[in-house]
Amino acid sequence: MSDRNDGPDASHRRPDGVSDTTVEALGALSKALETTERARGHLYAFHQLTGTADLELDRAVELLREAGHADWAGRVQEEILGRNVIPGHWTFQIVESYNGTYYEPFKGLEKKARQDLAEDKDHLYEAELKEERRTTGHPHHTATPDDSAS
Repeated sequence: MSDRNDGPDASHRRPDGVSDTTVEALGALSKALETTERARGHLYAFHQLTGTADLELDRAVELLREAGHADWAGRVQEEILGRNVIPGHWTFQIVESYNGTYYEPFKGLEKKARQDLAEDKDHLYEAELKEERRTTGHPHHTATPDDSAS
């Protein structure tokens, strides 16, 4: 049996007048932003892995010299160490460009859409999906983190 306080907390309840289609559209926009967050994480991984590889080249150059291969040490140092990953760019510049050109504008637009269309309430689609799928009264299907349903 459900009591009147069961269901999403106030920050996850659909405002009056917001249609199913609007909630679904905001959910799709949020999902796209979440996918972009994942892509951004991969871009940071690329940045860090490439930087780590470049720093490891110092050891390769040192060992090649130590092994008597000064010519190869010189080639690695001159041709690869510190090389741009795309013309004119190190990875930090790619990350900065991505953030400024795509990520920040996308994040700002998604927030503005929530503000204008749903009183800045986040994850309305997911909150309603949770309500549809959970078993009311089950101790592991509580509506909110602070529920003490048993």
